[in-house]
Amino acid sequence: MQLSIRATGQDVKVISYLLAKNPNNIYERNQNGHLVRMFYNKFYEEEVEVTFFVTPDPIELSRDSSQNYDITSYINDREFVVSSIFCTLLRSALGTTLNGKPKEEYEQWVDHAFPLEFGFGPLASNLTDREILDLFEPLGFEVDITYGDIDYRFQLKTASTARFITLKGLTTLQKGLRQLFVLIPVMDNYKHYFIDEKEVEKLERYGEGWLDKHPQREFIYKKALRFKELYNLVDKLGDDQSETDQLAEKKVRLNDLRYEKIVETIGNLPYKETIVDLGSGEGKLSEKLGFINGVKEILAIEPSESASLQALKRFEKVRDSEKFQMPKQIIGSLYYFDERLKNKDIIILCEVIEHIDEYRLPKVMKTILQQYQPKTLLITTPNKEYNNVYNMGEDYRHTDHRFEWTREEFRKWCELSNDLQQYDLTFDGIGEEHEQYGYPTQMCIFTRKEM
Repeated sequence: MQLSIRATGQDVKVISYLLAKNPNNIYERNQNGHLVRMFYNKFYEEEVEVTFFVTPDPIELSRDSSQNYDITSYINDREFVVSSIFCTLLRSALGTTLNGKPKEEYEQWVDHAFPLEFGFGPLASNLTDREILDLFEPLGFEVDITYGDIDYRFQLKTASTARFITLKGLTTLQKGLRQLFVLIPVMDNYKHYFIDEKEVEKLERYGEGWLDKHPQREFIYKKALRFKELYNLVDKLGDDQSETDQLAEKKVRLNDLRYEKIVETIGNLPYKETIVDLGSGEGKLSEKLGFINGVKEILAIEPSESASLQALKRFEKVRDSEKFQMPKQIIGSLYYFDERLKNKDIIILCEVIEHIDEYRLPKVMKTILQQYQPKTLLITTPNKEYNNVYNMGEDYRHTDHRFEWTREEFRKWCELSNDLQQYDLTFDGIGEEHEQYGYPTQMCIFTRKEM
């Protein structure tokens, strides 16, 4: 996947300073196995052309649980097409330009408009050519869309075929790149689902001066943010930018609501000395568990070494806090029996089961309920019905989800898992309740009857 930038006219050599890239050097960076390369095709007095290549490592993508990419197959288009992943990997190479922070003597050029040409591709998108034109033409760009060697500028296509986009217009380098970093994810077929107020803030920052005036503003926000609640948050901002921070502070992420609900539930239990966080990831929940009064042991079980290292950094920041119980990290999997997890007070599966193939779930639940035998088991999972509120169609909330269940499907599965009738089941919901579709997250509390 690649991005080329071409500038023509007077003073275009200053582009190298705005990019903070020396034309005499080939730029190459390795980011956890992902390669970002850059070189100048042309560097003349009145013409400069630079090309960026991004080559993701498909194996590393599958290992990186923090990025939410599809780990089920190495054969997909993520490493070949311009996408949200492309923007993520390229952002560090273009940070100086996007932030408008070149060396002081060149700051005056940040707001200078050049005749620029941006070319990128291949692009895999479900948007039609007409919809792509409607994104860029209002920004003043002349748009060329090609399929391989065939130019379809005058014969608009509707199929989701790999395309190459060329944009020509008079604009500043910073604004042009910011527009690309907003609109490429909008065109991307890949869905982003762990999206919070930081995405709103990024849109406000990169979209400053153009996004609010764009005729497709509503479409762009909906495609960029995906979740209806976040889109509504932006919609409420209106033209008063001073309200942004206040509203962002008031808006609580669904993920935070899950943690709050779990912590509250555990806080009300008469027993909570020993807790197991199965699939603890980067430790966000385990950290909160460490502040619950009465907790004496937390086992954070996670198969990903990189996620565990992130969790350790999180724990180290608060380990000296008063009344914080430092979690014990274990590299492990719920597919294999671990003697250390037996007879604990509480085991938690927070947004974990939907990442497991359904045929493997019975063995997992048998191990937990019949061998580990916790006093309480807490399970949370997305409510498929609530996806209608998000206007998601048939999409899952995360590309690694093997399934998403309705409330009835979840209830039946919990009851089947409790086939020995050793536990009482209590069902609850998390988040803002919808009259028809219920809560966005559903939860079941398994409580051992002998308690």
